[in-house]
Amino acid sequence: MALIDSSGFAHVRLTVTDIARSKAFYDQVFGWPIAVDSSGLVGEPGVKDSPEKFYGGTVYQTPQGTLFGLRPVGSDAFDSEHTGLDHVSFAVASRADLVNAAAALAQAGITPGDINDLADAGMAILSFQDPDDINIELTAPLA
Repeated sequence: MALIDSSGFAHVRLTVTDIARSKAFYDQVFGWPIAVDSSGLVGEPGVKDSPEKFYGGTVYQTPQGTLFGLRPVGSDAFDSEHTGLDHVSFAVASRADLVNAAAALAQAGITPGDINDLADAGMAILSFQDPDDINIELTAPLA
């Protein structure tokens, strides 16, 4: 028996080096509505330490109701080989959506990886990097 009965995650927040650059990237890629935006306050004293001001970050509302946030933290480069985040994956409806996404990303100057079919897992994935080199995946069911 599990210790906690949870229906899934409520939000994810990435730490980023440049909130304006990251916000522009995620606005362009996903276009989700913004639930909270304190990025205009990021230069004010104490904002990066204030949970009440969302650390000077931005929070998006995803279509499935979860939240996706960005938090500015400084200049340390992201490294998926260290403890912490490896990647974030977002769902799309079909493999055809991955093909369309790869074309749209490339047209926007964002280099997508190859679409990989993972037959044993019943899914296909498309990866690309955000401005901080965080691996972003799109995942679609194969069936």
